[in-house]
Amino acid sequence: MAADVQLPPSNKQPPSYLDVYLRVLSALMLRDMRSRFGGNYWGYLVQVLWPCVHLAIIVGAMTFRGIKSPMGDDPMIFVASGALPALAFQYISRELMKGYLIHKPLTYFPQVKRFDTIIARALVEIVSSFMGVCLVCVVLLCFGVDPVPVDMVVSIGGYLTAIALGIGVGTVNVGICSVFPGWTIGYILVTLTLYLSSGVYFMACYMPDEIYYYMKWNPICQLIEWVRLGYDPTLPVQIDYLYLFGWVFGSLTVGLLMERYLVRAQQ
Repeated sequence: MAADVQLPPSNKQPPSYLDVYLRVLSALMLRDMRSRFGGNYWGYLVQVLWPCVHLAIIVGAMTFRGIKSPMGDDPMIFVASGALPALAFQYISRELMKGYLIHKPLTYFPQVKRFDTIIARALVEIVSSFMGVCLVCVVLLCFGVDPVPVDMVVSIGGYLTAIALGIGVGTVNVGICSVFPGWTIGYILVTLTLYLSSGVYFMACYMPDEIYYYMKWNPICQLIEWVRLGYDPTLPVQIDYLYLFGWVFGSLTVGLLMERYLVRAQQ
């Protein structure tokens, strides 16, 4: 009798490739958030709050030294419009490389590919960047400062391009550190030099023409001017959009080729 009993067929379908891929990405993103500053989600909050701390330090230094804003009447807008795109590029281009190194042991599992670690870290950094911008806007509103630019499309376009450039340069960094892990330290010096020379604390367009010519070769300098142009359309700046998009697509192409022929060769 027991041998004649037939169990009903199971209707449960195996998960599709897309379901498995989305679960892998979500797991990597959660691991990214928990791996920051102490291994819990409060550490992730520290990174989101850092742009506000950065803004407070620079504005406090300008106020203490009696330095007036070279753009408009409020130093908070001047600092925020320069620091936010520069930090967005710096964080994303650096954290993509760090995420690859942190998640490298997980790639021994067949479901986790090394390119998945890049995508997961990029998504986390994009969300973090926008959360930081929203938090800075709330802080500005609390101090009675209107954070809305005159031309919102221009400022948002410059900020999105900074994020895109960070992703492109970040993929190149992944390819470099897959062969030379010491690049994680060397790149800190590169980003520090770019940050200090990009015009966060000053207006590059007011420098002598001989200096300004060479400063415009720095794409971060032009991205900052792009964002600030949305706040003050009368600024004497000329953005070379073709040059900036060449940097974005060129770095992304080189990074993807390096991922294809260098990173995957390490597997």
